[in-house]
Amino acid sequence: MALITFSSPEYKDKTVYAVAGSHTQTLLKLAIENKIPIQFNCQDGECGTCMVKVSSIDDKNQRMGSHLTAKEIAVLKSQGKLTQKEIDEIALTDLPSDWRLACQMIVRDEDILVEY
Repeated sequence: MALITFSSPEYKDKTVYAVAGSHTQTLLKLAIENKIPIQFNCQDGECGTCMVKVSSIDDKNQRMGSHLTAKEIAVLKSQGKLTQKEIDEIALTDLPSDWRLACQMIVRDEDILVEY
């Protein structure tokens, strides 16, 4: 089980349990199920409305979710959250960006902080 803490300057922080590795449990789906008001539109990784900043709470495990999807990379680059240099680094190191699309990120067995 993973602990996901959702944090926003407009709302009180909320921590929820997530079943890791379900391959269908996106961060956005988890937020909706727990009535966390992350904004979203398309739910398909094309609009960028559900962009969040994710950081690891567990010092031992710094993975922070599944790999970036091609849609995420394109949207995050167009929004100025990823540079080509960072994209190249991600491809080499296999580590994700702090910026993610909640509708694309699959939760893993790790405790994370999600800022929205």
